[in-house]
This record gives sequence, structure tokens and C-alpha cells, in this order.
Amino acid sequence: MKTEQTPATEEVAQDTRFFGHPLPLAQLFGLEMWERFSYYGMTGILAIYLYFTVADGGLALPETTAFAIVGAYGGAVFLATILGSWVADRLLGSERILFWSAIVIMAGHIALALLPGFSGVAVGLVLVALGSGGLKATASAIVGSLYTEKDTRREAGFSIFYMGVNLGAFLGPLLTGLLQSRIGFHYGFGAAAVGMALGLAIYLTGRKNLPESARSVPNPAPRSSLWKLGGSIALVIVLITVFWTTGLMNEANLATWTAVVSALASVAYFTIILTHKKVDEVEKSRALAFIPFFIASVAFWALYQQVFGVLTGYSDTQMNRVVFGWEMPISWISLIPAIWVILLAPVASTLWMKLGDRQPPTPVKAGLALFFIGAAYLLFVPYSNAGAGGTPLLWVIFILMLFVIGELMISPIGLAVATRLAPKIFMSQMIALFYLSSGVGTALSGVFAKYYDAADQTPYWTSMGLGAMAVGAIVLAVSKPVVKLMRGVK
Repeated sequence: MKTEQTPATEEVAQDTRFFGHPLPLAQLFGLEMWERFSYYGMTGILAIYLYFTVADGGLALPETTAFAIVGAYGGAVFLATILGSWVADRLLGSERILFWSAIVIMAGHIALALLPGFSGVAVGLVLVALGSGGLKATASAIVGSLYTEKDTRREAGFSIFYMGVNLGAFLGPLLTGLLQSRIGFHYGFGAAAVGMALGLAIYLTGRKNLPESARSVPNPAPRSSLWKLGGSIALVIVLITVFWTTGLMNEANLATWTAVVSALASVAYFTIILTHKKVDEVEKSRALAFIPFFIASVAFWALYQQVFGVLTGYSDTQMNRVVFGWEMPISWISLIPAIWVILLAPVASTLWMKLGDRQPPTPVKAGLALFFIGAAYLLFVPYSNAGAGGTPLLWVIFILMLFVIGELMISPIGLAVATRLAPKIFMSQMIALFYLSSGVGTALSGVFAKYYDAADQTPYWTSMGLGAMAVGAIVLAVSKPVVKLMRGVK
């Protein structure tokens, strides 16, 4: 189905002032870069803040609990995209949610910087999760609105946008890691707040240039829906309070709860889209085709997001981080993938533009992505018995390059295909579903982290690597029928 374009959208779609792309992509690039600066800058030091001793400025939690909290928090960010995208599609429009979400994120980082102990963690992480959830789906939806459905620049545009994401993901851990190691954790959290403020300022300079479709409400909700939304939010708060106070939910199993809730939310959302009376048969077929990609994305991110949990701990205790007498900060392992994305994203963007209609279908790219990250996990095995500080930094850098090659075949591609496959009335929410796959995977990364044993690592790396490859083989096997379901979308 071809999405109708308003005159404003047509004008923007013909714009080539930003490296051959519409100029509003530059403002969105800047906002996302600084938002990712704040997010990854904070996340890069979160795990060690949770498990470092009080004497070292941390909260002295067990390592596995710290990894589980990081996984649960990451999953909650993606889970929050459901709320943000629903409000965008039904109440306020994508642009307003994008703006207010940026402010909420900034407030969350300020709370982490200023409030001491667990109170700062609780308030800060809740605010950042809600704000990031609102911003993630809407920013991508607005990028999608800059292009018509058949515009061949779309994948390249998302790759440029994704490069901004990873430029922020590089600069954030770089600065916060230095501040944490030299001054203290709270200065690192404060730098994340400043970064978000800069992103918001850049966005405001070009806010008026966005197409009218970014401000419209695709499927306005009746007043009865508002009562249902308020009641649902209240019920969730009550249930979390009861489960937490009774011990059914705690720090150790928070990642499991997040993964289960995210998975159930995904099933519910697919059901709603596939049965909605305003979604025609072509749109339903395309939404059905998105399910295998969703599963592949879950598997991929369950391994990739361990950069912020298991691999941060690995960097602390197993890696040789000394280079010419200088020791790399622990948290800088999280900026290595960002460096590779900055280097490789332009190559990927150029490749997809050059191939055009000859590029591999999206399901094939997703299957190959799983093979790359599965192989990367297997490459940890040769050093699994090397002992503390035995794994060379260069070897880990090479492994993380394979992570990123897989990432470039599934993440920006997934954003682009989500905007192509989305039913007209579920545009932001379809992108939220794509991000929710990352949420389920991120939460699972915290669940899997419980099985990591630094003293006997081989079973962990082997099972994770072979498991990813097995899922990748299944995705490749079903790629042809999935492409048929996509009804002309590759």
C-alpha cells in the first residue's frame, strides 16, 4: 500500500540539502546523537556503579545482580516505546512526544547525578527509560516520514541516522568513562545530562522544518481510550508495588520479569495489528512477514547487549586493557562497537545504495547477522582458559567488529523495513514493535548473564554462539516465503 503524502511531506521528500537527503535529517541526526551520548554514557558505567564497592564509589551489589539490573533496565527502555508510540499515534503525534521525551531523559540523568544511592538509581532509571522509550520510536518514525515509500534513499538515510546514533554511543562512554575513573560516577551521570541538553538545543533549531505528517495524529483515540490507558497504567503500578513488596519481583529476577512482560506485550501487539478492522489484507500480510524478523532481532540483541553486562565484567577481570603502559577504562569496551559503526556504516550505506534493488532481502540480512554474532561468540573460546587479564584487547576489538557487521545488517535495516511494512495507522507502533524485539533481547541478555562463569567460560560462549547460528539458519530457510508475504517490500 502506498502511503499518501501531504504537500509538505512531498516538499521535504524532494529535499537533497543534507548529503543528498532532506535537511530535517540533520536535526534528527543531532538529537539522536546527543540522546545516545547520554544513554550510552550512562549505561557504560551503570554496571560497575552497581557492583563496585562503596569504597570505590559503587553500591556493592553482586555482579550477577548488577548485570541483571542492566539487562532489565535496557529491556524497560524498549518496553516503554509501546507507551510512547501509542500516545504518538493516538493522542499527540510523533513530534510532540519526541520533544517532551527529550526533557524527561534529561531529568533522569540529573537525578542520577544528584540523588545519592539507590534512590538516584530508581528515580533516574525510571525517567530515562520512559523518556528514551518515547524518543526511540518517534524519532525513527519522523525519519521515515521524510521519504516516500518507494524512495530508494530510505535505507541510506536510516544508515546516516544510525551513524549519528553510534557517534553518540562512542562519545558518551568516552567522556563518562574518563570522568568516572578520574573524578567519580556522579560526574559521569552529570555529563550525560549535559549531552541530552545539547541534543535538545540542536533539535529546536530545526523543529519548524519537519513535515506536517510528523505532527499529525494518524489514528485519534476516543475519550474512552484515555480512561483505559489511565486505568492500565494505574494497574501496572499497583501490580509492581505488590510484587516488589512481597518479594515475587526483586533485583535478581528483574530481567526475567522484563523479558516475559516484553514478550507478552509483543504477542498482544501483533495480535492487535493483525486483527484490526482498519488494517487491510496487504498490510496484514506485511505485518505477518515482520514476525520472523522480530524473532531474529530478539536473538541478535540477546547476545549483542551483553556488551553492557557480561562483557563489561569481562573487561574488568578477564581482558588485558594495558596498551603501551596506559590502561583503558573498564567502561570503554562499550565504545568499541560504536567506533566500528562509525567506520563501517558509511560503507554499508554506500553498498545498499549501489546495489539498489539487487541487495539481499531483509530476512536474508537478518539471518546473516545472526551468523556473524554467533561466530563472534565462538571466538571468545580460545581465551576462555587464559585467566584474569589474559585476553588481548586487539582480539576483543576484532570480535566486536563482527558484532557490528551483524548489527548493520539487522538494526538500521530493521528500522527501514518497519516503516515500509507498517500499516498506515500503526506507523509509530510498528517501530515500537521493532524496538520491543531489542527490549526482549536486552532483558534476555540479563537473564543469560546469570549463567556466565568466569572460571569456566567455554560452555557459555559455545552455547550462545551455536544457538545464534541455529536461529540464523532457520531465518534463512524461511526467507523466500517471508519475502512473498512482504508484498513487494524487500
